[in-house]
Amino acid sequence: MCSEFDAVTDEQRLLAHFGATYAGEREAKEAGRRHVFPTLLAPFIRLHEEGSGNRVIEEGAFGLLPAFAKELAYGRRTYNARSETVHRLPSFREAWTRGWRCVVPIEAEYAPCYETGRAVRWEIRRADSAPLAVAGIFRKWHSPGGKVLWSFAMLTVSAEGHPVHQRMHRPGEEKRMLVILERDEMDDWLTCTVEEARKFFRQSRVELVAIAAPQLRPRGPQQAF
Repeated sequence: MCSEFDAVTDEQRLLAHFGATYAGEREAKEAGRRHVFPTLLAPFIRLHEEGSGNRVIEEGAFGLLPAFAKELAYGRRTYNARSETVHRLPSFREAWTRGWRCVVPIEAEYAPCYETGRAVRWEIRRADSAPLAVAGIFRKWHSPGGKVLWSFAMLTVSAEGHPVHQRMHRPGEEKRMLVILERDEMDDWLTCTVEEARKFFRQSRVELVAIAAPQLRPRGPQQAF
């Protein structure tokens, strides 16, 4: 599972690799990358409601918040959606069946590797240094206090046999990896039918590399509210 990643935040990089611009006005521009844990804000890409087919970037909480969620902390349980159960679990079912699919632009994800006998934090990214396009689902959440917030989850599949991801996490744990899209697959993922979307539930063909990374950085304050 992926609970920690670096989000793509540079607007020129988002436009060049994802063909998307931010929806509405932004108070401040941010360059580089943003380190994200569950419940923190990160960019995700969806289709504009106007029907033009244009991609727009929204800021959403990492961790899907269903209508019945009472607090932002619920997202600590829903940041990843398993491809095998996304269609039936109450937290994800409506977003999936309504076709609320998105692309999450990330520079790298982080996972622990235990091959040395202890947990070593590794950074996983594309071999060509391009950002990763991760398949996700999204929805709007109305908090009990009346505030409105976008939220999203990233989809995962089995990583058994994958050259990088099968090496991650504790021995004996189930191996999972994100659903990673090629650039020419993004439009199809965003526009296809719910049944057709299942064809993307497979291990990525993107070449990945993993390197040892510094230990966990301190969590920042919750950014959503």
